[in-house]
Amino acid sequence: MAIDEVFLAEPRGFCAGVDRAIEIVERALTRFGRPIYVRHEIVHNTYVVDDLKRKGAIFIEDLAEVPPGATLVFSAHGVSQAVRTEARERGFQVFDATCPLVTKVHVEVAKLAKEGYEFIMIGHKGHPEVEGTMGQLTEGIYLVEDIADVLRVQPRGDKLAVVTQTTLSVDDAAGILAEVKRFFPHVREPKKQDICYATQNRQDAVKVMAPAVDVVIVVGSPTSSNSNRLRELAERLGAQAHMVEGADDIRVEWFEGRRRVGLTAGASAPDVLVQAVIDRLRALGAVSIRKMDGVVENVRFPLPRGLGDRSMAEGSLVSSSSRS
Repeated sequence: MAIDEVFLAEPRGFCAGVDRAIEIVERALTRFGRPIYVRHEIVHNTYVVDDLKRKGAIFIEDLAEVPPGATLVFSAHGVSQAVRTEARERGFQVFDATCPLVTKVHVEVAKLAKEGYEFIMIGHKGHPEVEGTMGQLTEGIYLVEDIADVLRVQPRGDKLAVVTQTTLSVDDAAGILAEVKRFFPHVREPKKQDICYATQNRQDAVKVMAPAVDVVIVVGSPTSSNSNRLRELAERLGAQAHMVEGADDIRVEWFEGRRRVGLTAGASAPDVLVQAVIDRLRALGAVSIRKMDGVVENVRFPLPRGLGDRSMAEGSLVSSSSRS
């Protein structure tokens, strides 16, 4: 067995929202000391979460686990209004690490709800981002996971809008949206798609890479929606595809008779894991490591007020005295 070439997808790995979320936790630990409580995994990556645990972060699901007066961080996936209200009532100092692109969806839902709209949300049941977005309202928002679900939507009125989980397959979401528009011709679409730039860019890179290789390796954790979508996309394009959390998950038999390997990483996977996988592939005989052409991302989101120089606008720091 000999791997001739490894193709590196571009872009791959951390996006601006993940960078920001991790930095919020790290800066909160530096400023306020350990422990810092984080509702849900800050991002869906085991390596990142374990590293922050070692530094003093405690990850919880129920706010009842957070002691009075503690500092709490909301994860990058966002939270419902009920969680925001409970955190405010309990008097926690809260820093909101919700990805700004998820916040944009929340703002759109709140704005259109005031205008009398109901919503179809395209997304995966149980995903924390979906729970957070649907939790912006107490009623009038319907989850659609596939085309069959569209048939079961029965809005009460004529004003209907559609929103989307930001980490979906671009192609799958487009197919479901087409069915939504067929059944509800007057549905209001977002002015700009809800699927985030990083999700789209990484999927576009796999579309270029997968036809040129025999095997695609996706670095990411099983709970990562965008990483799973990369693996599924590569398989759909005809490549054998495997998702790994790190180099130790690599199996020699994957490369028997396959000489060209593609490597990418989900938006919550750190580069240190990618580099470790590259080292493992070199040990298996890879000679050439080639970075493919792709979009260069230079997006950078500001931090919440109180955590550094990159201050956000008023209202980004959610505390007991601020509005949700």
